[in-house]
Amino acid sequence: MMAAARLSFSDITALAPMVRVGTLPMRLLALDYGADVVYCEELIDIKMVQCQRVVNEVLETVDFVAPDDRVMFRTCKREKDRVVFQMGTADPDRALAVARLVEKDVAAIDVNMGCPKEYSTKGGMGAALLSDPDKIEAVSSSTMLEETISLVQRIEKTGVTAIAVHGRFKEERPRHPVHCDYIQAVAQAISIPVIANGGSLDLVKTNSDIEEFRKATGTSSVMLARAAMWNASVFTRQGPLPVEKVMEEYLKYAIRYDNNAFNTKYCLCQMLRDKVESPLGKQVQAAQTNADISEAYGLQDFYQQTLEQLQTRRGALQSSSQPDRPIMDGDVTTMAVKFERREYPPQITPKMFLLEWSRKEKLEQPQYETVQRSQDRAFQSTVTVAEKKYRSSLWEKSKKFAEQAAAIVCLRILGIPEGRIGEEDSGLVCKRKREGRMNGTTEEDVSKKRHVADILHSTETSEPTVVANGDGHKPTTPEKPPESPEQLTL
Repeated sequence: MMAAARLSFSDITALAPMVRVGTLPMRLLALDYGADVVYCEELIDIKMVQCQRVVNEVLETVDFVAPDDRVMFRTCKREKDRVVFQMGTADPDRALAVARLVEKDVAAIDVNMGCPKEYSTKGGMGAALLSDPDKIEAVSSSTMLEETISLVQRIEKTGVTAIAVHGRFKEERPRHPVHCDYIQAVAQAISIPVIANGGSLDLVKTNSDIEEFRKATGTSSVMLARAAMWNASVFTRQGPLPVEKVMEEYLKYAIRYDNNAFNTKYCLCQMLRDKVESPLGKQVQAAQTNADISEAYGLQDFYQQTLEQLQTRRGALQSSSQPDRPIMDGDVTTMAVKFERREYPPQITPKMFLLEWSRKEKLEQPQYETVQRSQDRAFQSTVTVAEKKYRSSLWEKSKKFAEQAAAIVCLRILGIPEGRIGEEDSGLVCKRKREGRMNGTTEEDVSKKRHVADILHSTETSEPTVVANGDGHKPTTPEKPPESPEQLTL
């Protein structure tokens, strides 16, 4: 284990590393309830070494982002002096590279030499390292890392700060009793702090049990895995709190830090335990997004308020960092423009004006190509008009808003009215369209119907017509008239 001098491993209680559980929301929750140190889930060196360190100003986090845009590890200032980064590795050079990548953002680095599961051992990591003392020494010397039960004296000489011991053999699983006597033997054999792990099954149920486990193992400190996963309030002297309250607080962190919805769902299901088949459990299992999960827990308002706060922060950051003037980005003309719905009448949008202008000029219908950024799930759209491309350099919270922003850029560059409140009537959109619905149909619906009629007419004359679906797909040329107007989209 490599650690800065500021982090002590003596007389602490820690959240143990747990795959799919030790993500940022759970770590922050454990700190709230009194944990001194929190470990992230095991992250594999091969994946981490490919990551880029990205400062996420919207979420106020530091993200380590893989080439496919997945966030492999997310941390924040609140836990900087408390979080231990655990990696799975069997290669000293990669271990050192990963340690250097994350060292500015974590309090310590830990090498997993205890996990008996195949995904770790088949790569020579986890418990497989215990049978290769030379490799242990090489890895420990490179990054000053932790070890488990065997070879502790040899490992201590490499300069590690502490050793966490999970008191089970490689072939044993959590259902087997923990061997407190073995942990005690390790603690007595070395002078650096030893952290006891593995007591959740039958020894640690409440906060008062933590001290008993510490005494039984003769160790300096204790870390908890499943006991904390089931109810993180085990860390507080006032606990345990009702698990319903703990789940709600966890979910708020998951929303605040845009946690992956499936990871959020997994952690909540672990907390539900035998209630996972209850009505609430079934609703959580069926959820596909954090919005769905929020609804299950009655946190829709909190979810919406948080999204609005993040969007406001995103807009402020983008507006302050980018000038409101045209800039060429390759073959695309860009401007820092946001679509503010309140600036337009209820039935009027920039896309509508751009569509009407294109028809007036006898141009092909504008085509929109939209992409989504996985980092924060924001959208950006590019519109093509008269073989020229336009987009906003700012990212929007929805696909529709991104398309409207692209349309605004195009209209402003071309000097065309966009329909904002107070803008002089351009005649592009007639008065009755401005005033709302016509016979119960919106202008957008009318535009679709008119477009369908144009296509049907052209197909009847055997002239192929290009149909742009507006969803970023390539135009298609119908080979025969559609069976019904519903087959066509605008």
